[in-house]
Amino acid sequence: MRTVGILLFDAVEVLDFAGPFEVFSLAESEQGDAHFQVVTIAERPAAITARHGLSVIPTYDIHSHPPLDVLIIPGGHGAKNIEINNPIIIDWIAAQAQTAELVLSVCTGAFLLAEAGVLAGRTVTTHWRELERLALRYPEVNVVADNRFIDASDERMALVTSAGISAGIPASLYCVEKLTDTATMQRTAKRMTFTME
Repeated sequence: MRTVGILLFDAVEVLDFAGPFEVFSLAESEQGDAHFQVVTIAERPAAITARHGLSVIPTYDIHSHPPLDVLIIPGGHGAKNIEINNPIIIDWIAAQAQTAELVLSVCTGAFLLAEAGVLAGRTVTTHWRELERLALRYPEVNVVADNRFIDASDERMALVTSAGISAGIPASLYCVEKLTDTATMQRTAKRMTFTME
């Protein structure tokens, strides 16, 4: 079973992490066996306050979590304006990205991956309102519009970036398919009453 780690921080966008959490948590074999263990991780072992006041207690802090096979970086105000200036989190992301089998960003989580040096030389996307800002701040990154998600994987790393908020759900389903098989992705999407079209 693979372990999926989702980073949490104050002012994180709720659906950015909750959508992928749901997708990976529901991905099961035909016999009903879970493919993934999903955990949440924050800098400190204390509740974080997501956007609009939702309080969430992370499963682990950045010093206590198990090895991660999948790293998910959500976005929101806390990503692009707060954590982007937090060297502890940026260094943690850079280290985790080097060992994870797959890295996924949702919305402006791309800013944190870019700040950690993960996106250099890759084609990526983010929330439509932040495309220009991402491109200007990180000229070494090829930022494109009009994509729900982009697979920028190569021989070094499996990497997927997704556009704003709800795009994290189809991107996560795509990652489930990439890591398991089409039938698992389709069962998960059907259970969620979600269409990939």
